[in-house]
Amino acid sequence: MKLRSSMNFSSRSGLALFACLIFWVCPLFAQVKPLVSSEVDTTNIKIGEQIQFTVTVETDSTAQVIFPEGQTFSPLETVEAFKTDTTRKKDRITLQKIYALTQFDSGSYLLPAQRIEINGVGFFTDSMEIGVATVPVDTVNQKMYDIKPLISVQKSNSDFWKILLIVLLVGGIAGGLIYWFIIRKKPLTEEEKVALLPPYDRALLELKRLENSKYLIQDKYKKYYSELTAIVRSYLEEEVHVSALESTTSQLIQKLELLQDAGELKLQDNTIKQFEKILQTADLVKFARSKPPTSVAEQDRKAIKEILVKTKEALPEPTEEELLEKEEYQEIIAQKNRKKKIISIISAAAIVLLVSLGGLITYLGPSYVWDTITGHPTKTLLEGEWVSSSYGYPPISIESPEVLVRQKVKLPPDAKANIKELQAFMYRNEKSLFTIGTTSTTLNKSEEPDFNQVVEEILKNFEDQGAKNIITKQEEFTTKSGIKGIKVFGRGNFAAPGSGELVRGQYTIILFGGNGFQQQLILSWPDKDSYAEEIVDRVIGSLEVKTEA
Repeated sequence: MKLRSSMNFSSRSGLALFACLIFWVCPLFAQVKPLVSSEVDTTNIKIGEQIQFTVTVETDSTAQVIFPEGQTFSPLETVEAFKTDTTRKKDRITLQKIYALTQFDSGSYLLPAQRIEINGVGFFTDSMEIGVATVPVDTVNQKMYDIKPLISVQKSNSDFWKILLIVLLVGGIAGGLIYWFIIRKKPLTEEEKVALLPPYDRALLELKRLENSKYLIQDKYKKYYSELTAIVRSYLEEEVHVSALESTTSQLIQKLELLQDAGELKLQDNTIKQFEKILQTADLVKFARSKPPTSVAEQDRKAIKEILVKTKEALPEPTEEELLEKEEYQEIIAQKNRKKKIISIISAAAIVLLVSLGGLITYLGPSYVWDTITGHPTKTLLEGEWVSSSYGYPPISIESPEVLVRQKVKLPPDAKANIKELQAFMYRNEKSLFTIGTTSTTLNKSEEPDFNQVVEEILKNFEDQGAKNIITKQEEFTTKSGIKGIKVFGRGNFAAPGSGELVRGQYTIILFGGNGFQQQLILSWPDKDSYAEEIVDRVIGSLEVKTEA
């Protein structure tokens, strides 16, 4: 029995121990170790190019994974860290993180191992060698150019029409507001319509309004009689021409009786007495706080209406002189209204013009606007339609604001010995002293032209025409096609055609030549004329010559 008990106890202890082993060992078999791998899409890049560094983690779905952040890839620079891609398969997940890396210096760089934290435990990626190569530059076959000097660029007026449209829009809005609030014939209010009615019609209308009022119901007798007497007094003052508004009752009745006696107002005595009685009742109501019965107040209003009718009938017909005076008066009033309207329209147009002009001056500058208004000659040339043409032989091709006209040139006898043919073309603007000229000369001998002698002859010709204080500079000139020549330029005081007055100006002479021929482009213009300088730059920029005679 004891042995069995002992054996049973041992069996139970073994089972318990086995259960404990199962409890601790099974999870170890179930929890597989995480797998971390990394790769790059290339190990060799050029300066500034990017590589993609990919980190892949395979682990349990419940694991917490933390990837590196920030600039942890030094000496490589992190361009972008893409969003983590997650793939699930049963109780496992695969996480993939991609980093874009770059380097802007050539050399060999070590991409350091990166720490991936999984459930607080660190796992490291492999380090890698990345080569960064320079970009090859062919300095032998590639043509090199000198550094261009700084040039001043004039403000472009390409947005001129947009600004003009905005200015006109603002001016139109201003003009519309002026028309709406000043010029437009506004609809009349009810009070204004009543005021324009004839005195008789206006008095009847006001009596009708008084009848529809609630003064008597509201016990406002003073207000009622004040308006009643004001209506009839205003009518008498306008139609009968007596000072009724400022007169007392007795004074007003006395004036009406005088008009009756003079035959100017044909009213019956009982009508005047009835009117006097109503005025006295009104005085008692207004000053003595009397309160007549409502029926009496209504009867007084009806009586006033009858008095108005009888007064209108009692007035004599207007004479022809009175009618003429009235027509003349109406004509004067109409003329004044027309004058006011014209002044309003002119004022509105002036405001719109000033607003538009102000906007243009603000954007383009006062000188440009003034030159546009006054029609500056070289500005007109610059903004006109240009022509491209070739002149003489050998030909000189230029773009100019006007066509150059062939000139008749008479060679002196001593020049004919050297010159076979001379063809000259010129355009001259007398208003702006602006000149463009070309000459193409073929020589009798096959020899190179003496440019210094040519320049001296041109300058001597300037002096013969009255020019003084001529300053000369010289430099090499090359056309766009690569043909080289000599550029002579400077300033001086030149005689204005027709007046002989000396005007400060500039000139440019460009000379080309070869075996048996020579070509010249001559330009002159007033000093400090920005439009002329733009024309000169454009003409010279378009210059091309043929060097075969």
